[in-house]
Amino acid sequence: MTDPEPTDAQAEAARGRVALWLDADDLHRLARHCCCPDDAPEEEKERCLRIRFRANAALHKSGLSG
Repeated sequence: MTDPEPTDAQAEAARGRVALWLDADDLHRLARHCCCPDDAPEEEKERCLRIRFRANAALHKSGLSG
């Protein structure tokens, strides 16, 4: 396992993002679980997908995916 690269806080802030620290278990839950009902609008499903993708990326970057 390699050490993850530090996040560029200024670049993330420029994108309108904020830091959020979660337990690995919480990230695994976010990465796996979608709460969208079948009839949810496409915009809501896309937001859920982005959140799950970012949770997976954080797990991967930290070496905790799998």
